[in-house]
Formats: sequence, C-alpha cells, structure tokens
Amino acid sequence: MKEFFPKVPKIEYKGVGGDALSFKFYNPDEVINGKTVKDHLRFAMSYWHTLCGDGTDIFGKGTQDKSFGGSNAMETAKNKAYAGFEIMDKLGIDFFCFHDRDVAPEQATLAETNKVLDEYVGIIEELMAKYNKKLLWGTTNAFGNPRFTNGAATNCNADVFAYAAAQIKKAIEITVRLKGEGYVFWGGREGYMTLLNTNLGLELDNLGRMLTMARDYGRSIGFKGDFYIEPKPMEPTTHQYDYDVSTVLGFLRKYDLMDDFKMNVEANHATLAGHTFAHELCVARENGVFGSIDANKGETFNGWDTDNFPTDVYDTTMAMIQVIKAGGFTKGGTNFDAKLRRASTDPEDIFKGYIAGMDAMALGFKLASKIIADGRLDAFVDDRYSSFKSGIGAKIVAGTTNLAELEKYAMDLGEVSTNKSGRQEEFEAILNSIIFG
Repeated sequence: MKEFFPKVPKIEYKGVGGDALSFKFYNPDEVINGKTVKDHLRFAMSYWHTLCGDGTDIFGKGTQDKSFGGSNAMETAKNKAYAGFEIMDKLGIDFFCFHDRDVAPEQATLAETNKVLDEYVGIIEELMAKYNKKLLWGTTNAFGNPRFTNGAATNCNADVFAYAAAQIKKAIEITVRLKGEGYVFWGGREGYMTLLNTNLGLELDNLGRMLTMARDYGRSIGFKGDFYIEPKPMEPTTHQYDYDVSTVLGFLRKYDLMDDFKMNVEANHATLAGHTFAHELCVARENGVFGSIDANKGETFNGWDTDNFPTDVYDTTMAMIQVIKAGGFTKGGTNFDAKLRRASTDPEDIFKGYIAGMDAMALGFKLASKIIADGRLDAFVDDRYSSFKSGIGAKIVAGTTNLAELEKYAMDLGEVSTNKSGRQEEFEAILNSIIFG
C-alpha cells in the first residue's frame, strides 16, 4: 500500500527536548489515577478537517492538496481513507469521527449515493480491522448541499425534511455497522435569519420530531451508544436553535429526549456563545448530559468558527477539570475538530497540528489532575457555601421551608452585612503556582 506521508515516522513521546515530530507532554502509556493517559483522553481524528479541509475560505480557494494523488473524486475518496488511517496509525490515535459525505462523494440520486457510500464504508471497515481503530461517532452532513439552505429538520419544505430524514437513517445504519459509540446531530443550518419569514414554533417542533424518529430508529436497529447534540451559536444562521448547552437542555426537556441525548461540546462554539469551554462542560456535567468534546480553539479577534488546534494550556486545564469531575469519558472522547491554518501547506503540518493539540490536551489533563488532588480550590468552594449545610440553609436545599418561614427568619436577622470574600485573585495565583510550580 502506498505511504502518503513517507517523511513522517511513528510519533513517539520524547519529552520537552524532542523534535517537531514527537510528543512533548503526551505520554500515552503514563498512568494517572489507575488508567493510561491514552485511555483517559480517547483521542479521535476528524475526517472532515483532516482529510477534506483544504484551506478554502470565503476570500480564496484551497491552499492544501487533499486529493492524496487521486485523479477523480472516487479515487480521491478512497485515498483519503488510506491516508487517514496512516495518520491515525502514526499518531497513535485510536478513534475517528466522520460525516457521511466526508467518506464518499454525493451522486446524482440518493440511491446511487447510498450505494457508493456502502462501498467506501466497506473500505473503512477493512482498515479499522487492519489498524485496530474504532469509530467514536458518526454524523450526517445535512448542511453543505444547497438543498439545505433553509436547514434540514427545520426547513420550510417538507421534501427537504424527508430527504434529511433519509440521510440520517443511512448515517445511523453506517454508525451501527462500524460499531460507533455515538451519533452526533450536527447543528449546521438549524436556525433562522429573520422572524419576518419564520414559523419558529413549527421549526422547533419539527426538529423535535426528527430527533425523536432518529432516536427510535437507532434503538430499533441495536444502537446502544449515546446520541449527541453539538451546541453551536449564530453560525451559519443568525439565530441557531442549539445556541449553547443551556438552550439545548431546554429543548431536550421540552421534547422528552433527556434519557437518550448528551452534549458534544466544542471549545470554539462555547466562546462564540460568550462562554468558556469549561463553562459549557460544567453546565453539561451538572445536568447529567456530559458526553464528548470537540477540541479546538477560536482566533481571539475573529467572530467566527476558525477551528484552530487547541494550544492554550489554561483553557485545556480548566476544561479537563470539568471532564475529570464528570467522571471522565465513557462512550465519548476528545475529537480534534481542528484544521490547519490556510498558510500551513506542508503535508507534515497535519501531524504537527495534531501533536500540538494532543500535547496541550494531555498537559491540561495532567495539570487538572494535580489541581484536583491539591484540593485547595475545592475546599474553598465547599466552605464558601457552608451556610447551606445546616440550619435554614439546609432547609432551603432540602425544600422543607417556605416564604413565610424565610420571612420570619429574615425578620430576626437584623442587618445582613457580612460577605465571604471570593478571593478570586488568590486562587488565580494558586492556579499559576500549581501549573508552573
């Protein structure tokens, strides 16, 4: 079989003095809290950015050759599969994620598309067995084709809704065939630009109907994994229905989907929604819907989804605190929904991007483990809310009081003028001392 990256060896952990094609902080065999770092983090390759993204942006065509030597779309699709598994093998990544249209090009009809898709999924199936790789989650691209201009499940045209449903059905079948551990609902164009032409209630109800049908079908064919929604704000539409974790929680509760759906939280989407990555993970954790993550970061001064590889260690550390407190990954993992910068044009840059991201996530995980083991931050938070452990506070938490009793209690208090210091600056300094100490 042709080697697509002959200049790249298998990437090894060499520590901070290692060369560009080596891990500096990610030691996959290092054991922390009874598990290897590799098993804690469950890294995954994104098929779309890694094998399909060519640096195209709204101002110019692609700068990176992602044909992998293919002379036509069909040959290119096959070569992408071979190249992708070479990348995973050399990086030591155990999982991958894909959209249906990443795997095989769309044909003239849905039937023809499904036939070609089955053929190429067969190739992936063989490569999974050869390289011992697994599918973390599958999804469908119900946003790229012009038919989805007005959304998929939330489209104003019932024919488009039906087409999207058929595409989702097939993608779930493929996910089950490849023993995928999750299935993600994409966000994509599920939203609107203006209320002047939108029936918001119908669109939301139809989205609920689509997810319910997909859930029921998946379970009927033996899918035992998690269904995920990936919160995504204001892009590409002005008002996305899956804006952030809190918004999606309200949606899941309304349509009685909480038992089957969890969150696939992306760092760049969190910041676009005005939150931190850690905030979104914390909200998911506190509501029992933490599932999986898309690891990346946005450009600080760009107001759109740039999907840089994650290299901000403060960000990865704060995020990993929430992952650890959630009990770690079960069926989910760390998918690199990240792409090279437009000017990074050498084939080896793919590996360097992944190395940078894997190192930053691993370092964040190790530092988060140290912060939790240190205990000072958690002890302070516990003490800060200690008034809710006894007396009237305990009754508030237990739900055994009422407004009349609270009024009587407050009347006897006199002036309430004492506040516990939040000591934010002290704890930011403690964080630095643990990270750099």
